[in-house]
Amino acid sequence: MNKERMLRSMAARNPLSTPMQHSTARRRFLQGVAAGVTAASLPSMAAAQSRPLSLLTWDAYADPNLLDMWRSTTGEDVRYEIHISDPTSVNRLRAGETAVWDFINVNNPWARNIMWPAGLIRDLPRDRFDPLYAEMKEKFQMPYRWALSEDEEHLLGVVQRYETFDFVVNQDVISPALAQDEGWDLFNNPDFAGRYGILAYEDWNVMDICMGAGVHPFREKTDEEVARFEETCYRWIENAALVTTDFVQLNLAILNGEIDLYFTGGTYTTAAARLEGVTELYAITPNSGPADGKGGINWIELNSAVNNPDPHPAALDWLEWITTPDAAELVARGNGNLQPVSQMSQPELFNRFSSDELAAIQWDEFDQRIANAVEFDIVPDYDRLYDIYSAAMRSRG
Repeated sequence: MNKERMLRSMAARNPLSTPMQHSTARRRFLQGVAAGVTAASLPSMAAAQSRPLSLLTWDAYADPNLLDMWRSTTGEDVRYEIHISDPTSVNRLRAGETAVWDFINVNNPWARNIMWPAGLIRDLPRDRFDPLYAEMKEKFQMPYRWALSEDEEHLLGVVQRYETFDFVVNQDVISPALAQDEGWDLFNNPDFAGRYGILAYEDWNVMDICMGAGVHPFREKTDEEVARFEETCYRWIENAALVTTDFVQLNLAILNGEIDLYFTGGTYTTAAARLEGVTELYAITPNSGPADGKGGINWIELNSAVNNPDPHPAALDWLEWITTPDAAELVARGNGNLQPVSQMSQPELFNRFSSDELAAIQWDEFDQRIANAVEFDIVPDYDRLYDIYSAAMRSRG
């Protein structure tokens, strides 16, 4: 199979699926705000339940292999629903669906900033779950901010998948070293006008355009910064050769020579293709930028126990079980899309990944990319910036 046919045949799913709905949901949400388990021990808790363990989650935790392993290990049934978006799912809990779900998997700011203060999730027993953090990379050693309540007294979940998500280049045209040094200014360079694409994940695009305008995305904006954002936004959208919500289409456009780079993108959009030999695709995290000197954005998923009034007795066991090597490996490979997990600091898990797989996720520079990225957060002034962004998209036609 040639590369183009291979790319066209690849199943593509993104952790921010149906992004056009995502930003609208976030707007509604923010307006509302303003107003040690082992296989041997698990079956002991597997008393017959009147309902299955219920997951509201991104796609990795809905992988059939993972769910089948859980069922065969514990005897517990499980059901799931894959997110439309983080804020939509958090809003669903606020609307009363805490009685429906036992587990929620969202990006890092929502637990500490919204779900815990609103009583939507329950804290985890520290004696049982703190030791899991000791087995993760140094980045996540306790006290790890996003896993804890503001007073650092309550543990709110378990970190697992994490990565950077910035932009992608054709490394046969633009050297990765140059792209890392130039960063977001590549999209400001008139030489690349008409030579880049936009993956229309609106929340991420707003953050990227902030970076390109020299504005910290996660701080309050001055009027002058908003004006810089607006100018950059209109120019970037007007000069894009291609705007789509399908990253496979953008990968094809690079492969076919139609574009040389695109945002937003990262190893999530490239790893499966790179593993199949499409090594032209290269995920870039800039070496520097306006976010505390950093040019990239690091998303971190936090797995939490929903504050269900009738809690499923297996909920905490699930949270611990997914960190065990066999389960964590399946999460990292979730639905055929390779992504790093925090447990890869353990040799027992890390050694299960081949050199080709590690090359596909650009593992040799992973720590550098994380170090050059600010952690994902809720964007202040988002409604104002989104209105500018959506107007620029409409003006493009």
